[in-house]
Amino acid sequence: MFLVSLKKNALALSLGMALLASSHLSIAVDFSDDSDELENTPSMLAMVGDVFLVRPAMTAITALGTAAFVVTLPFSAAGGNVKEAATMLVMGPAHEAFTRCLGCTETQDRWKKQREAKESVNGIQTDTAVNY
Repeated sequence: MFLVSLKKNALALSLGMALLASSHLSIAVDFSDDSDELENTPSMLAMVGDVFLVRPAMTAITALGTAAFVVTLPFSAAGGNVKEAATMLVMGPAHEAFTRCLGCTETQDRWKKQREAKESVNGIQTDTAVNY
């Protein structure tokens, strides 16, 4: 009975790690042209892994990083690297947890934001609502 439970836990852990790894696979993207949108769109598996594994983990890491930042703030201030400490301990994990598109890798997120900025500059409306 113990071995069956151990095998189930090992299988669950393996699947979780696979989901985590698949949500952060980097894809090389050429930003100089309009790359294929399908290639830059996250898969369903990446989105599920992001929702159930990555986002909760990054939220917890953001909280821990914030606590570590507050504790080390006097030392960071004395060393003159408060901005770097805030970026590494708080802002980086917070970006991954709250502002990155669902299931996107860092490269896919950059591609999406660059495309949205380009469309807003060109006056292209990307939503389906019609403004009258």
